Amino acid sequence: AYKRFSELLPKEERESAISARVPKSHILTLPELRANPFQHRICHVFSTSETGDDSMSFEDFLDMLSVFSDSATSDIKSHYAFRIFDFDEDGILDRKDLEQLVNCLTGQGEESRLSSAEMEQLIQNILEESDIDKDGTINLSEFQHVVSRSPDFASSFKIVL
Repeated sequence: AYKRFSELLPKEERESAISARVPKSHILTLPELRANPFQHRICHVFSTSETGDDSMSFEDFLDMLSVFSDSATSDIKSHYAFRIFDFDEDGILDRKDLEQLVNCLTGQGEESRLSSAEMEQLIQNILEESDIDKDGTINLSEFQHVVSRSPDFASSFKIVL
């Protein structure tokens, strides 16, 4: 992990990789993230940058790798998945978050975009399946409940270097 992290830095900064921050643009060059539709959210959620530039320290990088590792518990993985999907960071997945989530998964192109009616139907189905307290949103415990019923969630929520 340290080797991969330091390789993202310019040669002259590699000696001090332990205290360096790698810019988000360099993190996104990792093949494991390059094709991920949530790459920007992943960088944002794991970055501790005080400037909001989503750069990562080595510790941030390790946190990301540990959450996406096979040894992370389903609870940890689902907690971070929830944070990644909570685009407006208000602690709930509402219709707007779900629409952004679906758009990330289906692609932004005209040919792959869902119609308004299809999007509405899909969001309605997601809420019927997940919104236990029927408040029109999905909170963390509701999300974790749904994820617990999905046997391949933990094995598919991973990055292997």
